[in-house]
Amino acid sequence: MDAILLQILNGLDKGSAYALIALGLTLIFGTLGVVNFAHGALFMIGAFCAVTLSKILTISKEVVDPTKTDFLGNPLKVKVPYIESWFGESFGGAIIDWSVPLAILFAIPIMLFVGYAMERGLIKHFYKRPHADQILVTFGLAIVLQEVVKYFYGANPIPTPAPEAFKGSFDFGAMLGFEANAIIYPYWRMVYFLFAGVIIAGVFAFLQFTTFGMVVRAGMADRETVGLLGINIDRRFTIMFGLAAAVAGLAGVMYTPINSPNYHMGMDFLVLSFVVVVVGGMGSLPGAVAAGFLLGILEAFASMNWIKDIIPGIDQIIIYLVAIVILLTRPRGLMGRKGVMED
Repeated sequence: MDAILLQILNGLDKGSAYALIALGLTLIFGTLGVVNFAHGALFMIGAFCAVTLSKILTISKEVVDPTKTDFLGNPLKVKVPYIESWFGESFGGAIIDWSVPLAILFAIPIMLFVGYAMERGLIKHFYKRPHADQILVTFGLAIVLQEVVKYFYGANPIPTPAPEAFKGSFDFGAMLGFEANAIIYPYWRMVYFLFAGVIIAGVFAFLQFTTFGMVVRAGMADRETVGLLGINIDRRFTIMFGLAAAVAGLAGVMYTPINSPNYHMGMDFLVLSFVVVVVGGMGSLPGAVAAGFLLGILEAFASMNWIKDIIPGIDQIIIYLVAIVILLTRPRGLMGRKGVMED
């Protein structure tokens, strides 16, 4: 039982990332009908927003520290971040320590702008083009963004630690009555799961309970009729593209302490997130979320050593095997709607 609970917990953080990326992908496809292969790059840009803010906050100046001397007894020069010299060592150090959560505020306007610029500058020209054209142009854009990030940040992963308060692990086993240290789970992975839950609930509440969201859902069902009512549905869909970009970016921001950002992380998640969308059902927001968590947990179970001993490499292909089985039995996915991508 403890092994089962541990693997469920291990699958939640990756499943959260899959669900958030797939949610943004489904929002874009459901509103604009665009297959956006650059969505993984938005996840990567969000992660590098956290890296950028961390680097900005740690910009330092050299000052003489009379308490430290070299072997000749001369005072040494030490680097002190400007943020500490402005706000004091205690408060300034806390700002640096909490750079990842603070990067949420830093990333939101950036991701909204990137999403808006992407939609207005490129995507709008491909609304009525075949899906193959959309895939090619957005995949090309993803490669360009990837190479830009590689040029400015390098090819190596950049460690971006979680705040000191969330380092370490929580003993779930002791809380549930198991032996101590039987089920250990990092605090930040718990934070990421809760954060994903808040974002997902926020998106669904926005679409379900606001006038803007109701119009968007109506436009997803019948765009022409909503347009005939005098509503500028295109402008609302552009805003939704920006919101979808923000969701992917925030998923990347909070994932940085779990997986150090690198220039190809967007591609790593892109293919898997598309599999999640297809398994959940094209155009189905609940399906994307449910499939994200389901596949994340299955991947965690497949990574258990005794399973890999029986079927070597199963952890690398389990998601694709599940996708094949589901699509053979339910061609529209778990919650797919009739008529979506069915010509």
